[in-house]
Amino acid sequence: MVVLAISICTKSGKALISRQFREMTRARIEGLIASFPKLTSSGQQHTTIETDHVRYVYQPLEDLFVVLITNKQSNILQDIDTLQLVSRVVSSVCRPTDAHEIDRNAFELLSSFDEIISLGYRENVNLAQVGSISEMDSHEEKIQEMIEKNKEREAKEELKRRAKILDLQRKEQRKNTGGMSGAYGQGMGGGYGQSSPMGFGGQSGMGGMGGMGSTGSNQGYESSTPTDDGVSKFSAAPKAPAMKARGMQLGRKQNNVDLMESLRSEAEAAPAIQHQALIQPSYSAPAEPAFPMENVHVHIEEKITMVANRDGGLDNMEVKGDLMLRVSDPSRTKISLSLTHLEDSNIQFKTHPNVNKVLFNSEKVIAFRDSSKEFPLNTPTGVLRWRFISKDESSIPLSINCWPSPAGDGSCDVNIEYQLENEDMNFKNVNIIIPIPQGATPTVGELDGEYLLDPAQGALIWQLPSISSENSAGSMEFNCMGEDVESYFPVSVQFESERLICDVDVVAVTQVADGSDVPFSKQSTLTPLEYSVV
Repeated sequence: MVVLAISICTKSGKALISRQFREMTRARIEGLIASFPKLTSSGQQHTTIETDHVRYVYQPLEDLFVVLITNKQSNILQDIDTLQLVSRVVSSVCRPTDAHEIDRNAFELLSSFDEIISLGYRENVNLAQVGSISEMDSHEEKIQEMIEKNKEREAKEELKRRAKILDLQRKEQRKNTGGMSGAYGQGMGGGYGQSSPMGFGGQSGMGGMGGMGSTGSNQGYESSTPTDDGVSKFSAAPKAPAMKARGMQLGRKQNNVDLMESLRSEAEAAPAIQHQALIQPSYSAPAEPAFPMENVHVHIEEKITMVANRDGGLDNMEVKGDLMLRVSDPSRTKISLSLTHLEDSNIQFKTHPNVNKVLFNSEKVIAFRDSSKEFPLNTPTGVLRWRFISKDESSIPLSINCWPSPAGDGSCDVNIEYQLENEDMNFKNVNIIIPIPQGATPTVGELDGEYLLDPAQGALIWQLPSISSENSAGSMEFNCMGEDVESYFPVSVQFESERLICDVDVVAVTQVADGSDVPFSKQSTLTPLEYSVV
């Protein structure tokens, strides 16, 4: 069978969307669709109409028609089966099925049509597979969201740190102000006492400053703002300068210096404490490349989700990948990319709708169907996506084996080991996170690498700078209070790698016009969304 086009049109013959799988001009396809309603007969149950050149296979869908335009030699039974699948896809994507919903979901519908028909021939897919493929989405937006969230979190932490420093400064200033008042009160506040032999009676005794009214009692009030006359008298007294100097020294020099020294030491110690305590449960966005980017830059990213059981079996493994292209030179917007990838039938590739799918399937080349089109400037553009699903245990790149064994004294002896199954891989910044019972403190014995105890997460983190063919296996042993073996699961792993699971790589970039090589830079990253042993 050869399907020339799939169209959705109104009952008056207006085309809403149409996907051509063979070379056909827009005028011809619009003419075929416009003449279609005139050929249908009201009150009849036919689903096919033949003309001199083509065959219409159609199905009403509420107020619309889903139409397959095929050649006359096509297998009518296969065409009807294809039409039913297309109708089910349209119904599942558009609810309700009207012109507005068709227009709003046009891109999803056209992408689904491409999965059903390739070069005019039916692909061996069902509705569930089409829906699963269509759910693939680019991780670029998620990466940007993670970067923004990290920036917001860092800004909030910085605000909290500064607020804490300002609060300490205010408390210290209030303390110093109280000390100065006490000094003045002690030096000047003999108070208005009882009558003295000198006959001051109800007058001020000033007993602490010059012996005036020395027999008066100290039952008076403190004064931190004496009058001008009082200040001149205090200055003439022999002890006033010493008391004033000591008050100013306590309030303005010594304590402020101590305050700044304590704040400086606290600020220097804070990053180290945060670095040890904060272990992120999810992986953040990969860092920007240290090397300078060329005018043509390729970013290849894979996210892996892997759940294995503690017996060594694989529950599920899924890898999603994106290839992003960024062009910053106007003279290099008309280019093509030559790729290589792992030859595996389980890998499903999906190109951008404007990319020549035939050329990619036959020669692994990314290029526009229309050679006059250009890649956008200074904008990361997704040109290829892929998906790999497997339940084959041999697909696991890094296996983790955890054996908790009750010791008989209320504790557990835990042995955990890793094994690099794919020796072509090189994992960096590996964190193997083992949960431990709440409040328990493990005693670590032999281990390869280092470990970190995170009480906030209630986990023991086994840290390895890298895992490669040079250290393809390693182990750690520890003892911990708590005999319930379930409390040591699930074990999760965080890492990053420049080598990809599906081994997608760009080997050359050339100009479409003359085939000349174009210099380019590339970056490949593999990070886990979930990598655990349950």
